[in-house]
Amino acid sequence: MKFRQVLAIAIVGHLAASARALPQQHAALSEEEEIKIRDTQDPGERIKVYLEISGDRLGKFEAGRASATDPRYDYESYFTALLTQYIELNDEMKDWIEDQHERGGDMRGGLKALLEQGPKQLEQLRGAEQNPDKYYASYSHSLQDAIDDLTDTLDGASKAMNAQVKRFGELKREQKLEAQEVKERAKEDKKRGKEEKKLRKREHKKGIPGAEDDNPN
Repeated sequence: MKFRQVLAIAIVGHLAASARALPQQHAALSEEEEIKIRDTQDPGERIKVYLEISGDRLGKFEAGRASATDPRYDYESYFTALLTQYIELNDEMKDWIEDQHERGGDMRGGLKALLEQGPKQLEQLRGAEQNPDKYYASYSHSLQDAIDDLTDTLDGASKAMNAQVKRFGELKREQKLEAQEVKERAKEDKKRGKEEKKLRKREHKKGIPGAEDDNPN
């Protein structure tokens, strides 16, 4: 089996396996978020949208933990719901990456953003794990799932990025070689044209070989 096929199977398998580790559900999105995701069809930009929305859920989770003082509020359910949405968004992003990898979409911009922002989000999640609050027991399993899921995503994204750089780097190199060949052909055509022009000029001065001499003696 060729190296490219092996690498493709490894990336797709890694993303698919990590996505199957948790129940597959669609994330609870606002109408505006649904429209934004649906309207963003660029492979890399869609990843950035998922990052933006998942970052919103994580931000609400952190803000809620910092201000969880009202005993009448069901913080346990609230925190669990936010983490569940975070995981579901992450899984949808994995599905998108897998699909675009198979289609050959250029995701480099989105993967770059994921590899830059993902570790920061992972640090936030681990911070919540290392500094538990009084509601921690109610959402600890969801928090651990979110950490594991994001860790898998970053590992898969790193492999996908390497494959993308190689793939599109090769395409760029091929395009450069093709452009160079076109340039060389144009140069040869120009050179040949000049030589033919010189030849016609010499023939005009000397007379075309084999032609009758019309000059009377």
